[in-house]
Amino acid sequence: MTDENKSETEVETQDEQEEVLDELALKDEEIAKLKEDLEKQEAETQEYISLSQRLQADFENFKKITERQNKEIIKFANENIIKEFLDCYEDFGRALEVEDDKNLREGIELTYNKFKDILTKEGVEEIKAKGEKFDLNKHEALMVQESDDVENGYVIEELMKGYMYKDKVLKYSKVIVCKK
Repeated sequence: MTDENKSETEVETQDEQEEVLDELALKDEEIAKLKEDLEKQEAETQEYISLSQRLQADFENFKKITERQNKEIIKFANENIIKEFLDCYEDFGRALEVEDDKNLREGIELTYNKFKDILTKEGVEEIKAKGEKFDLNKHEALMVQESDDVENGYVIEELMKGYMYKDKVLKYSKVIVCKK
């Protein structure tokens, strides 16, 4: 090879080397940028993990607090009605101290009416039975009898009262039903 050819080849090789070095420099910059982006993403991921852990801990604390509050609510749910029944309880105590039968009856009637008012206020109602059509959802038939005065399938007599609490039967009426 001639000097001229050698020089051209060296120049070409040198140009190629410079291009490769430039490409390498660009790739190095790109790698550095990618590393920087990766570090940012990792930091952001750590933030999200930390936030998630804090939220989970907060939620667990909230559940514990709510559970404690619910236990307290259940524990003292009947407090107000018990306070109202205490007045009736005391009235019965005073009625028992009375020696005159007339005053005793009046005291018991007053106490009975207080109980009835409390129950009504709380949503408890007596189930109507006598003279009503027999209803399996409200009445419990203890006996059946024939009767000329009452239609078939109607209640002749109520043996024990039944009660509803709002829309739910607390105690079924015990009844005698007419069967012809």
